[in-house]
Amino acid sequence: MTTSPITSRLLGIGRCALVPFVVVAVYLAIGTGTVLLIGEPIVATAVLGMLVVVLVGAVRILRPQWLAHAPFPRTRAQTPRFGRTVLGCAALAFFAGQSLALWIYVTAGSAGFDGSNQTRHAAGALATLLLTMVAAPAGEEALFRGLIYPLLRKRVGILVSTLVTAVVFGLLHGNAVQFASCLPMAVLLALVYEGTRALWPCVLLHLGFNLAAALVPAQALGGLANPVSAVLLCLAFASCAWMLYRQVAGGTAPGAVQGE
Repeated sequence: MTTSPITSRLLGIGRCALVPFVVVAVYLAIGTGTVLLIGEPIVATAVLGMLVVVLVGAVRILRPQWLAHAPFPRTRAQTPRFGRTVLGCAALAFFAGQSLALWIYVTAGSAGFDGSNQTRHAAGALATLLLTMVAAPAGEEALFRGLIYPLLRKRVGILVSTLVTAVVFGLLHGNAVQFASCLPMAVLLALVYEGTRALWPCVLLHLGFNLAAALVPAQALGGLANPVSAVLLCLAFASCAWMLYRQVAGGTAPGAVQGE
């Protein structure tokens, strides 16, 4: 029995809403229990991240067909510009996200962002370092690029899967400042995963973003906290991301389904 185009589209829309909702709901439920058990939010979030790595890793190893989707990427030799484009997009994603976030913070402030910073300071340097440099890159990449994105890609295209995953990733941070700073990075990481079907490049890029955000002082980026810089940098990143998308979409072997 064939499915009509309208029904197929509605099913795709429903999946785009249902998959992230269910996965994030389970994630938050486990996170709430972890916080209640441990008591310290930052330490609990770090523990939650590593738990996600174990659970998602087990699924990807034991049941790769659940997350496999076609088409599968061509070899690296067939896409020689991919790495250079990724590095260029990464730099633009960082500056675009920081510029947009700083502009929002200077213009409207953010109680949620201030509260997040206070929680990190109260937890201490060691716990914050563990979360920022280990648990967050590994856990968030396992959850979003390792689970949500491939589940979406089994039914919808690259652009929809990328945008839905990026928006949900930003919303999970809980405030407008971090949403703005994370959004370009999340778009880039989804495209990198699509082109490689591996999580380690995404984890390394995520770690690089977190490291740059920690090492580059806000004062050094203060000149970017204006709408002109934010718009220009976002447009530059969008252009670079579109080129990366074209490489990813054109650098796949049609009809191949393969798990990790």
